[in-house]
Amino acid sequence: MESPAGAVVALTNEHAGSDGDIFSHCFKLMKIGPLLGTRTWGGVIGINPRHKLVDGTETTQPEYSFWFTDVGFAVENYGTDPDMEVDNAPQDAREGRDRQLDAALEVALDLAKSATKPAFGERPLLRRNALPPRGGG
Repeated sequence: MESPAGAVVALTNEHAGSDGDIFSHCFKLMKIGPLLGTRTWGGVIGINPRHKLVDGTETTQPEYSFWFTDVGFAVENYGTDPDMEVDNAPQDAREGRDRQLDAALEVALDLAKSATKPAFGERPLLRRNALPPRGGG
């Protein structure tokens, strides 16, 4: 009952890297809704800081990559393109405007006009069935 049953829109931008890249690409790949904003950063290969040096610092090495059914490993070093390109310019921040959020609201409201509630049907009976009668003994 708490799940959204209507329009879903996601925002992303060039600062979305790693899990932000992965989320943005999966949101788009799974066709949950439109992805708005700018292309993501393109850094999905994970690192592991496990080698300690004598001076107390650590080194990291790339070792966890991501593969997607549509583009393979190509999110790395490229990112994910949004369905709708919307950029915030520096002057927008100065003026207190957020073009991406405004566009997302407009798209979500437009999608909500045609959204329909799913036909859930009867609710399942969740109580335990009665136990069979005990045999004599």
